[in-house]
Amino acid sequence: MGSIYLVRHGQASFGTDDYDRLSPLGQQQSRRLGEYFKSRGVRFEAALTGTLKRQQQTLAAICEGMDTGFHSQDGGQPAAGALPHQAWPGLNEFNGTALIAEVHSQPLTGSGSQALSVQQFFDLLRLGMRQWMLGQSRPPGMPSHEEFVAGINSAFDHVRSSCQGDVLLVSSGGPIGAAVGHVMGASVEATIDLTMKLHNSSVTEFAFTPARHQLVTFNTLPHLDMPAHADWVTLA
Repeated sequence: MGSIYLVRHGQASFGTDDYDRLSPLGQQQSRRLGEYFKSRGVRFEAALTGTLKRQQQTLAAICEGMDTGFHSQDGGQPAAGALPHQAWPGLNEFNGTALIAEVHSQPLTGSGSQALSVQQFFDLLRLGMRQWMLGQSRPPGMPSHEEFVAGINSAFDHVRSSCQGDVLLVSSGGPIGAAVGHVMGASVEATIDLTMKLHNSSVTEFAFTPARHQLVTFNTLPHLDMPAHADWVTLA
């Protein structure tokens, strides 16, 4: 039996022109997670990430903390001890802006009374997610929710058929919430709640065999469980 360590990316650059990159704190969170894995003697057989920059930057920082490198399977000759890495689009996040546009016709940016607060943004995202998950909307260019869930499940299927030891998956809140909700048979509302509770750089662990996988832990932050890191715990 092996273990899948499903990690949400470190804090990205929310509220900036380019959300899809780690903030300085996101880099620290991810590097600290790698240091934790090293201290616990965790050695990964393989790593999968989505194709998003913040996910791959998280993997790079984790590897830095573990004092190892990683290499793409389609790359050149890997360095000794480098972690095999495969980009898996099924681990990518949904398009939150497109989901919000289905329920909110005004621009998301503005000033004064037109500007959305963080709470308003996430309230609208929750509403957009609900409609999408219930099949009541499908933003242009986005998969259906069923196809989205199939994408994350395909990563699990690949691991179960190809690996035997510990495997690192770096993804985002949407796919992680979908994976946990699917395994637990959770309702739409419960799955949204799970998604919204996921912390940056959190670890959700599954045990797996070739036949199945099962949830072991959800949304843990063992690497930040010290007073010195209390202000490193973030959601957005």
